[in-house]
Amino acid sequence: MNRDYLIRGIEKEGKFKFVAVNTTDIVNVSRDKHQTSKTASAALGRTISAAALMSTMLKNRNDSLTLIIAGNGIAGNILVSANNKGEIKGYIENPSADLPLNDLGKLDVAGIVGRSGYVKTIMDLGMKEAYVGQSEIISGEIAEDIAYYFLQSEQTNTAIALGVLVDKDLSIKHSGGYMIQLLPGCTEEDISKLEKSIGSKKSMTELMDEKDSLEDIVSYILEDFEIEILEEKDLEWKCLCSRERTIQTLKALGKDQLSEIIEEDGKAEVVCHFCNEKYNFNKDQLVEILNEIK
Repeated sequence: MNRDYLIRGIEKEGKFKFVAVNTTDIVNVSRDKHQTSKTASAALGRTISAAALMSTMLKNRNDSLTLIIAGNGIAGNILVSANNKGEIKGYIENPSADLPLNDLGKLDVAGIVGRSGYVKTIMDLGMKEAYVGQSEIISGEIAEDIAYYFLQSEQTNTAIALGVLVDKDLSIKHSGGYMIQLLPGCTEEDISKLEKSIGSKKSMTELMDEKDSLEDIVSYILEDFEIEILEEKDLEWKCLCSRERTIQTLKALGKDQLSEIIEEDGKAEVVCHFCNEKYNFNKDQLVEILNEIK
């Protein structure tokens, strides 16, 4: 798979719907920009894939979603923003967070995320107020936490697999995931059949190593069912920050706080959390912004 994209589809008799994503390039860009440790790369990568999967809930072109994993571990908050155009960006509060491998010999994502805290989604659907959903972190492994979020916030039974394979040079070899959500037409027999089918398959990153496409992976995972792919969409890392947006942020501070910055510092540097781009303003520029507020 040489590009980042998603596919979504449905079981032909309406038993469940599914989404699968490849986010390898997006996670590599994020790793380069934030210089993440191997475990932080895995945590951020899983969250990026989860946000990409969840972005299929957005209906209109300008809709966007923010996914926050706020655990009590050393990673701090993980925040990813995705929109309906396939544009994704994200950051982890402590990019150097790292721990030894866990008891299974895997990257200890739960260890750096923490096993308590909350998952929050904020969906901007073009309405007066954004939709906000929240649930508890139950494991810190992220996939289980997102599945629990859907159960609590959407009352939807969901199976999620997320995987990030970090290479020896700390680059990202594979990053992706899939999500399957039950629909009203799914019977107990179908659920058992689905669980057996999923449970007998290898991990997402192993499948990405073996298969040529997301279509091949989904067809293999769901080989006991007839499925139909409804959409394919390219995904890309993209930050929409700009000097003009930064000026609006400074204006939002208000007259008093901006006046205080001018008097005490005589300058300001604003750094974008997502891409680390720095925007500098001298005293005259800050006074001009202050005058615009007045």
